[in-house]
Amino acid sequence: MSVPPPDFAASGFPWPEPGTPLADLPTPLPVIDEDRLAANIARAQEYMAAHGLNFRPHIKTHKIAAIARQQIAAGAVGINCQKLTEAEAFAAAGFDDILITYNILGPARLARLVALNAQVAHLAVTADSAMTVAGLAAAFAGAKPLTVLIECDTGGGRCGVQTPQDAFALAQQIHAAPGLTFGGLMTYPAPGAAARVETFLQETMALLAAVGIPCPMRTNGGSPDLWQAHLVPSASEHRAGTYVYNDRSMVRAGACAPGDLAMHVLATVVSRPTPTRAVLDCGSKALTSDLLGFTDYGEIEGLPGARITGLSEEHAVVDLSACTGARPEVGDLVRVVPNHTCVVSNLFDRMVFHKNGVVTRVEPLAARGTVW
Repeated sequence: MSVPPPDFAASGFPWPEPGTPLADLPTPLPVIDEDRLAANIARAQEYMAAHGLNFRPHIKTHKIAAIARQQIAAGAVGINCQKLTEAEAFAAAGFDDILITYNILGPARLARLVALNAQVAHLAVTADSAMTVAGLAAAFAGAKPLTVLIECDTGGGRCGVQTPQDAFALAQQIHAAPGLTFGGLMTYPAPGAAARVETFLQETMALLAAVGIPCPMRTNGGSPDLWQAHLVPSASEHRAGTYVYNDRSMVRAGACAPGDLAMHVLATVVSRPTPTRAVLDCGSKALTSDLLGFTDYGEIEGLPGARITGLSEEHAVVDLSACTGARPEVGDLVRVVPNHTCVVSNLFDRMVFHKNGVVTRVEPLAARGTVW
């Protein structure tokens, strides 16, 4: 028996109506700046168009159908999803060009993938092993053919075949499978690896061309290297997710400026137990615990020198000992720039949007919790 979600309005904290000042919202709560969001979408799309690259935004960052529609309207060719259930949520919202950049394994997932492929006009997945390809081939025998790309490890050190020769062998397996169509190559490299990506793609494409196997799609990825996508001329498209909001790690990488940060987590100072310590109401259930190389858990705007040194579930402990400005008092509202915005999205059911500190809309996260 399914249980309906709690009625947020009945709890005494209704989702805000347009026109509500951010200062009147309950916290902790992530808020999205409409103007910065639109500018981020436009700037990335203009760059891709200028360099003749297709752009495929990764929706794991926002998980919101309305934002994906903004990205498509700006010129994106389709969307990138990371898991099967994430793709299902966006297919249900009407998206018909979806790439799932993940190895999909097991009878339950494969059965749902067959159903999804029948529903979506253009669906593709990735694979990096003969076992994954064999499972896909068995599931799609007699069904609408599935497009499969090979994931290539070009220095990211995660998934992916290790050499162009490995990619070539797997492409031959896909090409020979009756239920599959070889779609091309996919990679998610480490930042700064453009030359390595280009070499890997060139060598693999040459091997494929020698035996007459087309390689229509060569999809590169990553937000930190978004503005270096043109340095991989063999790629036909680029994928990026974090760029749409940006976060602290993107500023550090030089991929955006502080004025491009579209997401902040609103939080309230709930305690000042000592002169050098404050406590916020945004713990690990509101801010990601991802450090991404930082030594603290987010940056508080307007409090230079303040450091979020610890997170528990409902509390963020702030060290004010090096704070150079006025220190916050109990009840003050602060804005936190998260280290990693994508994880924050998955912690909330809805996202509040604003212009100049006034609510414009509230959008549901269509794919929250879609992790398998």
